[in-house]
Amino acid sequence: MKDLHTLPKVRDSWSYLYVERCRVDQKDKAIAIHDQRGVVPVPCASITLLMLGPGTTITHAAIRALAENGCLVCWTGEGGVRFYAQGLGETRSARNLLRQAAACSDPTTRLGVIDRMYRMRFQEEIPPGYSLQQLRGREGLRVRAAYSKASQETGVPWRGRAYRPEEWRGADPINRALSAANSCLYGVCHAAIVSAGYSPALGFIHSGKQLSFVYDIADLYKADVSIPAAFEAVAEGPGNLESRVRQRLRDIFYGERILSRIVPDIDRAIGVPEQEAMPYEGAVDEATLVPGWLWDPDGADVRAGVNYASGDGAPVEEPPEFDDGGG
Repeated sequence: MKDLHTLPKVRDSWSYLYVERCRVDQKDKAIAIHDQRGVVPVPCASITLLMLGPGTTITHAAIRALAENGCLVCWTGEGGVRFYAQGLGETRSARNLLRQAAACSDPTTRLGVIDRMYRMRFQEEIPPGYSLQQLRGREGLRVRAAYSKASQETGVPWRGRAYRPEEWRGADPINRALSAANSCLYGVCHAAIVSAGYSPALGFIHSGKQLSFVYDIADLYKADVSIPAAFEAVAEGPGNLESRVRQRLRDIFYGERILSRIVPDIDRAIGVPEQEAMPYEGAVDEATLVPGWLWDPDGADVRAGVNYASGDGAPVEEPPEFDDGGG
């Protein structure tokens, strides 16, 4: 496996690539996509997220290459709208996951994260002392205003949000466009979350779903990213709507440098001190290259990869190679 320190930073990567009805295999140190039009080589070290749609087959070697290059793989429905499963992200450190779990498990710190997440969405300063209910109400007004503004600017009628995946073709164009746009945004946020070592399931505002934290983070950007993109795509006409939405989102992600914002925004929301924020260059710190530490109730760091068979806590011998935790 290549030195993880040589991987591109998350903020410098391409956002995502969606493919369907093709075969993906390994080519040299990258991957190649085969379909009826030919073969396209893809430098997987530069991609943050590969979304596999219907009719796609992928080889074991390609999955290995993607994992080694820190590219998250997601299996999705047609157009990338439905999310089914995910592969492995690039970080090997549990530091951020433990910090997230601690913040999520304590009601006081969780409320603090929620408060910061809501305030990050507003362009104006919110006076201190707002209750959670007041913040929710203000957020509702903000989202309503975003839909109204996009409708007025594009001329696309807006009658309200209605997402029914079982009746996809029966939905009006703007709701289909919004679902497609949000799906792309969820995928990119999901990839950034996993790349930084956070859990997509441990949400703060949202709860109870495997993607709760993805919804939390994506909501920071919907009013500025997916809502305008969806309305603009519908205003252009009905043809190839979902495909045009994805292409528009791809251009916005690149132009707005979304990937350079997501991880710092997550750190800010969680409350990570600036001096403790990880630089996110794959498995960046040396601690990720060794087994780490064993938990101890006394709070002391107990080194892993050591045989403690003496029973008194003293190491018996230094193993020739560190234990990778595989048993």
